[in-house]
Amino acid sequence: MEQNSIILVGTGHILERSVKEVEAVIDREEPDVVAVELCEDRYNALKGNVADFSIKEVIGGGNPFLILTHWLLAYVQRKMGAELGIEPGADMMAAIKKAEERGCEIALVDRPIQVTMQRFWKNMRFFEKLKMIFSIVFAITSIGSMGKGDTGKENEKLTIGGIGANKEIELDRITDDDVVTQLMEELREFSPGAATALLDERDAYIAGSLLELDQQTFKKSLTKNGSQASRRKIVAVVGAGHVAGIKNLLSHPELIPPKESLCSLPKRRVGINIKNLLGIGLGVALVIVLLAVFFSSIPFSVLLRAFLLWFIINAVLSAGGVVIARGHPLSALTAFSVSWLTSLNPFLAAGWFAGLTEAHFRKPTLEDARSMLNVESLRELMRNRLFKVVLVAALANVGSALGFWIGGIVVLHELGINIQDIWIGLKAVFI
Repeated sequence: MEQNSIILVGTGHILERSVKEVEAVIDREEPDVVAVELCEDRYNALKGNVADFSIKEVIGGGNPFLILTHWLLAYVQRKMGAELGIEPGADMMAAIKKAEERGCEIALVDRPIQVTMQRFWKNMRFFEKLKMIFSIVFAITSIGSMGKGDTGKENEKLTIGGIGANKEIELDRITDDDVVTQLMEELREFSPGAATALLDERDAYIAGSLLELDQQTFKKSLTKNGSQASRRKIVAVVGAGHVAGIKNLLSHPELIPPKESLCSLPKRRVGINIKNLLGIGLGVALVIVLLAVFFSSIPFSVLLRAFLLWFIINAVLSAGGVVIARGHPLSALTAFSVSWLTSLNPFLAAGWFAGLTEAHFRKPTLEDARSMLNVESLRELMRNRLFKVVLVAALANVGSALGFWIGGIVVLHELGINIQDIWIGLKAVFI
């Protein structure tokens, strides 16, 4: 597919056929520039260059569940690739190697993966996030193996398990327009916000990068050849799901948003809505409970019982998350000890403390980060020390979040306070 001097090649990231197609197009077109759907971090990962990391930054710098989702999605792609006998990203590596062989310039045109994942996670609703996690887990356990037919060739279907159903993908058609459209529509139905971050925004970013690259290559040619300058040829290798969107935006560049808006990280929403008001109300009410012993006539025994209920519910649920993750006993004890307090403080999280404790005993290394890219099974992934630390942090946070809501409701009930009355009072103040 061609747009002026830009030739789009739509690929399947786990298809051997796409590798051959990429190599054939570059050989045929003899481009000046080969652009690939990669950012610098993904490029380095494909090259096997994993940067050093700080476990404090891994746990405290982002949502642990977001990190887990990213890793698990990558694991699913590797698992599917293993079934087909090909490394995920082989199409991009083929483009890079062929460009290096021919002396072509290589351009990385995708948005930074950290920005994409954060915007993707923020755009999803709570139940969409849960559904995605369960879908990934089911997919990990249900990816069907490739068999061999009478001809000795691979079967033409790969079965992927999901919630409630299995989906067979015809490999020979996985890059066809109608199949790609169907898959994209299913993603939009699953989560419109996620589809926006993963597809629409990246289409716009890549299209903008290609247009900038086209202008740069033209200026270089103009400097070199003067009035005889012509636009240099660019072959852009992108996933098949991006081709239609990029092609449309290349034809209508006025629709492409500024990169600043596409790369801005989502800020915590502080708008007034039911969820925020209830959260504020419960938090304020529970803090007042802790101080009420000094300023009210509520019997001390009632206040003590309410506090103990709050402590136990938060402690058990947060520590239970660590136990489910098979964390160290002292990590569970840490979550048990701090969750009653972190649940009241929006700037603290039980998972941070539990994760750091787990890291103290697991001592994850750079080799753990590298090996996660090559694990062969879910059991092997669970033995990875870095993965285990993040899993402990994530599930401790989940337990703490459940503890906040369940504990808050139980405590208010114990004190004879009606949540509806809190809501009415907050609505009168803020609305």
